[in-house]
Amino acid sequence: MTLTSLRYNEVMKSDNVDFPISELIRRRKSVRAFTDQLVEQDKLNSLFEATRWAPSSTNEQPWLYIYASKDQTALWNKLFEALNDGNKIWVKDAPLLIVSFARKNFTRFPGPNAHAMYDLGGANAFLALQAVELGLQVRQIAGFNAAKVMENLNVPDLYEPGVFLAVGYPGSPESLPENLKLREAAPRERNSQQVFVMNQVFDNEK
Repeated sequence: MTLTSLRYNEVMKSDNVDFPISELIRRRKSVRAFTDQLVEQDKLNSLFEATRWAPSSTNEQPWLYIYASKDQTALWNKLFEALNDGNKIWVKDAPLLIVSFARKNFTRFPGPNAHAMYDLGGANAFLALQAVELGLQVRQIAGFNAAKVMENLNVPDLYEPGVFLAVGYPGSPESLPENLKLREAAPRERNSQQVFVMNQVFDNEK
């Protein structure tokens, strides 16, 4: 049986894990509901400290973050305005917004860094897991206007936006619109390992 023939009949439809994993990974969730409690400065520093220690190609560390706390109204709004309308519905209550960028070119070598966005994703994952350690949760957001965020934040063309991150203390799903409330409470779906792990070469079956 090939990888593709399994497709989604092996989807795991619960929060239970098949094999032991780190408790931080198990507890990480992409929540939409947050309390209005601001993220303390020391915890904010810890989030970005975690990204410092993420691996990167030739140790370039090509990530850049611009953040705004909800009480920094002018800057927070510049980030918020770049989001798609569907995300604004729930992001409006997030106490912390972060937008991540990847530096396009190497700093020590000529030419583009083909792995910069990959490395940024790793740094974002470190940030998300550190958030769980601190009692926070992170939802990463791909739905935004890239040109708008570059314009609003006056970002030089050296950088390319990756994703937004909404960060805060998890709140009650009851604060969300009905359709999002249902999605928030739904079991998390994960493919089983058989769907995406191979110990063989691809065969020629279509």
